[in-house]
Amino acid sequence: MKFTISKQAFLDAIQQVQHVVSARTTLAILSNVLLKAKPGVLELTTTDLDVGVSGTVAADVEASGATTLPARRLATIIRELPADEVHVTVDEKNVASIQSGPSTFKLLGLTSEEFPPLPRFDGGSEFTMKQADLRDCLRRTAYSISTDETRYVLNGILFAFKDNLLTMVATDGRRLAMVEHEMEFPQSHEIEFIVPTKAVNELQRILGDEGEVTIKVTGSQAGFDMGNGLLVTKLIEGNYPNYRQVIPGDPKERISIERESFLRSVSRVSLLASEKSNSVKLIFTQGNVEIVAASQDIGEARESLAIPYKGPNMTIAFNPEYLMAPLRNLTTDEISLNLIDEISPGVIRVGNTFLYVLMPMRVTA
Repeated sequence: MKFTISKQAFLDAIQQVQHVVSARTTLAILSNVLLKAKPGVLELTTTDLDVGVSGTVAADVEASGATTLPARRLATIIRELPADEVHVTVDEKNVASIQSGPSTFKLLGLTSEEFPPLPRFDGGSEFTMKQADLRDCLRRTAYSISTDETRYVLNGILFAFKDNLLTMVATDGRRLAMVEHEMEFPQSHEIEFIVPTKAVNELQRILGDEGEVTIKVTGSQAGFDMGNGLLVTKLIEGNYPNYRQVIPGDPKERISIERESFLRSVSRVSLLASEKSNSVKLIFTQGNVEIVAASQDIGEARESLAIPYKGPNMTIAFNPEYLMAPLRNLTTDEISLNLIDEISPGVIRVGNTFLYVLMPMRVTA
């Protein structure tokens, strides 16, 4: 196996796949990246047996072949090489010679035959959408994934393909983010599955602004094929809770708020939220909302924001971090804050495509 490749292209390709590699693994092969040299291209693959990532990069291949090398060590070496061109030769004992300018490294590898193959997706459900659209849907929901491992079905995002809609949902029991995206697919392909957090994080990292992604699902595995990159993941087994039942009924107040201004105000005021209550109060009066945080030990912060509010005076309290999370991850200029009363969940909406349900906190005097 012998090839020549651009240092930066090689480094970018390794960094795209190396996040999956676990620093602590009982199987040595799982610390390695699989390198396959084919005419004109180098294919790189990593896996931790739950999530696998594969990518390709252009290379001048003199002799085809395959080997596996320690992923993090290889990335460190390539990053520090002195010249823009890298020459790699691998012998029959999987010893790689890496040469760049005046530097030469020898790196001991393991045979490619030991590397676990990524699953194939034959005959399953298949869906195609723009990479940018999927990345946007992930960004608007991923922050609500639960980190409580005792509720493992919530440790990921629900993908529900039904009625020519992709509905994606994440919740931790205190807040819920849901996004809907229109797309066409045959009724026979309708399916629900839960993609775990690690795969969600990797997808957000590798999805691009251009091109399409094909989502393939068979049994307990899903694949996300981006043409020059592939992510495969085991799915979370179990039934996702009925998320529709936590969405409140018709609100009494629908308040349009400028997203960026609201985010900045809540962010500033929350600096004085007490660790004990960790809440900010929203005090609604005619044409205004006052955002308040107070702590007996530290002090108090208040900020007023002019809004088109015409309802009765109302005070509702939220966890500031949970309130700011969707505001940070949306891109629209305005959001709609829908309220029923001081003890019912608040709902942030953007059109008919995004919804965020947030449980209120007990209002203290």
